[in-house]
Amino acid sequence: MNWSECFRTIKNEYDFSEMDNILEEKYSTGTVFPKRDEIYRAFQLTPFEDVKAVILGQDPYHGENQAYGLAFSVRPGITIPPSLRNMYKELENDLGITRTDGDLSDWAREGVLLLNTVLTVDAHQANSHRGIGWEYFTDRIIEMLSEHRENIVFILWGNPAKKKIKLIDTSKHKVITGVHPSPLAANRGGFFGTSPFSMTNKYLESVGKTPIDWSENFEKKGD
Repeated sequence: MNWSECFRTIKNEYDFSEMDNILEEKYSTGTVFPKRDEIYRAFQLTPFEDVKAVILGQDPYHGENQAYGLAFSVRPGITIPPSLRNMYKELENDLGITRTDGDLSDWAREGVLLLNTVLTVDAHQANSHRGIGWEYFTDRIIEMLSEHRENIVFILWGNPAKKKIKLIDTSKHKVITGVHPSPLAANRGGFFGTSPFSMTNKYLESVGKTPIDWSENFEKKGD
């Protein structure tokens, strides 16, 4: 199984023509993030057979020059958004690792699928593409990873992400749930101190897999 086979299966199951028409109209007449050729970047950087962990986000950043196809990640050199800043704080508390840039493509190349449940968004309008069809696509991606792979860590932060646990066979995969890292949620408690990064690596090691290098690797960030 690879992503091409996954995509082909999903396309055969579901008619995406209405979503395609909506996206064609939105990209033609307005500003949509990420760019068209970056929508599937998470899959390009993390092959199906290499996925060790999935970090599930909601929809892309809707600010100028931020989103480019990886959940929680921004383009190199762009100001680190608050949710990612909290993830970095927890990473430092958990493993003593400090990161300085918001580009997570090195994590993607380590086997971390940075998947949003919705893959596009109108500029400055959060959740504006919710319900147009992306959720079916990304739910099936999660199901196919669960079915065809073993011993993946699924990191589900926040209530919308936690609902996806029903798509995962927990008898052969590890699920880590927690509060969303956004300041509104994380500062109330339940995110900091949960050690998701070390927990992920301990599980991977326990099943004979190489742990994820969460440290900043600028060589792996290059395209």
